[in-house]
Amino acid sequence: MSMIFTPTNQIRLTNVAVVRMKKTGKRFEIACYKNKVISWRNKLEKDIDEVLQTHTVFINVSKGQVAKKEDLIKAFGTENHTEICKEILTKGELQVSDKERHSALDSMFKDIATTVANKCVNPETKRPYPVTMIEKAMKDTHFSVKPNRNAKQQALDVIPQLKAVMPLEQAQMRIRVVVSGKDARKLRDKIIKLVPQLETEKWDSGTLNIICLIDPGNYREINELVNSETKGSGLLEVINLKEVVEGDEVLE
Repeated sequence: MSMIFTPTNQIRLTNVAVVRMKKTGKRFEIACYKNKVISWRNKLEKDIDEVLQTHTVFINVSKGQVAKKEDLIKAFGTENHTEICKEILTKGELQVSDKERHSALDSMFKDIATTVANKCVNPETKRPYPVTMIEKAMKDTHFSVKPNRNAKQQALDVIPQLKAVMPLEQAQMRIRVVVSGKDARKLRDKIIKLVPQLETEKWDSGTLNIICLIDPGNYREINELVNSETKGSGLLEVINLKEVVEGDEVLE
């Protein structure tokens, strides 16, 4: 019966994401679970054991070669593997294969296009564009995905660029505001300045009831205005998130 001898300083790992850092002229690597490194850096994952496959610092993860104690002390001032793992996890470079990188960028490109399609309409028809048309326009403007920013932020960045090649505007939000009291008229004048289209305005025994279309980007400002001016007694209600025409009907 033959025995297979594995050196004690070698550890074999599978399904691994490697984070690498060079220090004092040497390379140090840690083995992490895929998809967990970004979650840790975004502070979504707090449990280090969910991120690290092993609390071990390597000089080469794929070969299972563990870093020497004297090299760790020289580079990091400690031999505590967990503390060193945390530093590499935070500051190191995540190693990703070309195939994985392209796949991740393609996926984010589609997410950005989908976000734009959901937020915007053709201002002439009030109809949404198919995601494929938004993707084509993004390619025409040579938009490049930034992997360290989320899809929503990048969608807001790309909208002005797309306006240069196609008719596009952010779909508007329909809201109702109900306020009463002596400050109602003053509040009404402030709101009107932020509203591109006032649909209805009714006064009943000193109570103002207005329905209007707004740019979604102004919602927070209007909400804060209503709350501060009425000390919480005013009502701000979203009737529908966007005015989109489909067929001959307006979707409510």
